[in-house]
Parts: sequence; structure tokens; C-alpha cells
Amino acid sequence: MNWTELEEYSQINNALQASKPFVVFKHSTRCSISSMVKSRFERNYDLDDVQAFHLDLIQFRSISNQLATDFNVVHQSPQLMLIQDGECKYHASHNAIDFSDLKVNI
Repeated sequence: MNWTELEEYSQINNALQASKPFVVFKHSTRCSISSMVKSRFERNYDLDDVQAFHLDLIQFRSISNQLATDFNVVHQSPQLMLIQDGECKYHASHNAIDFSDLKVNI
């Protein structure tokens, strides 16, 4: 799986302008549950045409807060968001993050 590290909110703005769906995985590097869920997600991910952003919440909490505000989704960790057509079409957190659910929503 090829993550794009999300380090500036301008990356989200650029992805929105590209008009293609993308996902954001919010990950806490201090949380074992987040690590487990991320690993499971990576093993199943097979969407080559959907950009996948990885957000390190410890370093870039302000980006997570901005995502929550802009897409009206309460911050959680770990959390997966699918952004399509300028809206959050799907989000899940903790053990509810399931790749097959994501695929159904694209």
C-alpha cells in the first residue's frame, strides 16, 4: 500500500480539486489499537485509483481538527474518512474500520 503522508492541509485542498475520491486514515502512533487497525486495513487495501492519506495525529492534530470541522465528522482515533465529491461519504473509527465497508461506499 502506498500512503501519502498528510502534513499540510493544502494536500486536502489539492485532492478536492482533483475530483477523485480519496481516503484519510487518522492514526495515533501512541495507540496499540490504532496500530492494529492500520495494519489490518493495509493488508486488505487494493484500490490503486483511490489516493490514501496517512495522518499522524501526534504530529498533525491541527489537520485532524480542520478535517473534523470541514467535513462535519467528530474526531476519533483511529478513524477512516472517504471524501468524494467534496463530502465525507463514509467514516468509521476503531474496530468498525472495515475495508469491505469502504469499498461498498465508493
